Amino acid sequence: MTARPITETVASLMPRAKTELAELVAFRSVADPAQFPKSECDAAADWVADALRAEDFQDVALLDTPDGTRSVYGRLPGPAGAPTVLLYAHYDVQPPLDESAWASPPFELTERDGRWFGRGAADCKGGFLMHLLALRALKANGGVPVTVKVIAEGSEEQGTGGLEQYAQAHPELLAADTVVIGDTGNFRVGLPTVTSTLRGMTMLRVRLETLEGNLHSGQFGGAAPDALAAMIQLLSTLRSADGTTTVDGLASDAVWDGLQYPEGEFRQDAKVLEGVELIGTGTVADRIWARPAVTVIGIDCPPVIGATPSLQASAQAQVSLRVPPGQDAGEATDLLIAHLESHVPWGARISVERVGHGQPFRADTGSPAYTAMADAMRVAYPGEEMQVSGMGGSIPLCNTLAELYPEAEILLIGLSEPEAQIHAVNESVSPQELERLSVAEALFLRNYAESRTA
Repeated sequence: MTARPITETVASLMPRAKTELAELVAFRSVADPAQFPKSECDAAADWVADALRAEDFQDVALLDTPDGTRSVYGRLPGPAGAPTVLLYAHYDVQPPLDESAWASPPFELTERDGRWFGRGAADCKGGFLMHLLALRALKANGGVPVTVKVIAEGSEEQGTGGLEQYAQAHPELLAADTVVIGDTGNFRVGLPTVTSTLRGMTMLRVRLETLEGNLHSGQFGGAAPDALAAMIQLLSTLRSADGTTTVDGLASDAVWDGLQYPEGEFRQDAKVLEGVELIGTGTVADRIWARPAVTVIGIDCPPVIGATPSLQASAQAQVSLRVPPGQDAGEATDLLIAHLESHVPWGARISVERVGHGQPFRADTGSPAYTAMADAMRVAYPGEEMQVSGMGGSIPLCNTLAELYPEAEILLIGLSEPEAQIHAVNESVSPQELERLSVAEALFLRNYAESRTA
């Protein structure tokens, strides 16, 4: 059987996919009720469940996970004796940040410069559409040759672990021979890539208190301890002068020996301003795929406009630490907390809340599933060979699945290539990548089924 019918079918389905992605992007499904109503996530989950039912999935269910969110599950039976493949995506998204900074409304899919813009277009509502397109193409050309399970998570971006806890309590639900995680991305548009490693993540909320209440900075400044200044000094201990992450006891010198990331390309992808230096040492790949990275992702402090000349009695910050493969996220969390507690200036009172964490992940790229994917990508991307890269981000479910199903092969693909600008303003997806990766996934499922029955 040739690949041409699959390719042509996916191409014919793209207008429908755009309409559906627009419907899904329209839901403000940020899994944080402090920012957006929970009804937005519930509506997105209902949309995903309806889409699975329309594709003849059985046992479609909205799973109430322990973190208060919902994941959507469905099963599409395949031929007798066929292997089972689990397809993963998530429908929750990052907050839009400054909506005024978007060139078009963040929750309104907008075509511009050959790309489709909208929050979640690439990360990861587009990933769910990728799965649908692949399955529709197979159904139109002889049928789906494997049993398919789909799980669409509702809180991946928050890192609160709801689906991981649910899977651990119901280990039979997601059991599969192979898992395709549709939440990473090609190294570059047009270069087919599977991701072999993920950094884990830990998130802490740090609070410092120094005074019973705010004070006049003229009357007391210079002697009274300012909590905001204490916080700034504390956070500065997490990086050396060159920007290297410096958490006491945490190694930060590992080396990445795979696909490299040229510094010039990285500067362009990251949109680093001219004259501004990159931080850290070693190759770019070392820094973003093999080493820990701390980020202060938020500080509670008075805004500049409307600020008064006051010493702050308390200050709060949220700190993220990316943990590379080879390091345990729990141990890294303990080290980070110990570092913060031991470096507090002026005897300020400190409290640390653990917000969430996920373990790093390393895939077995020598497995038969990777061979089937390489063959599929070679066809979907004529003239290109599949590349293997790392990814600095986290997908906590990967480790849970690897622990529950140690014999399962786990592949990571997706639409979050550098131009997608996921987690930033003006997130977008390349429709060409959506089309080609959908073809690749369909061909992979066919190749994988044939390899298991050969």
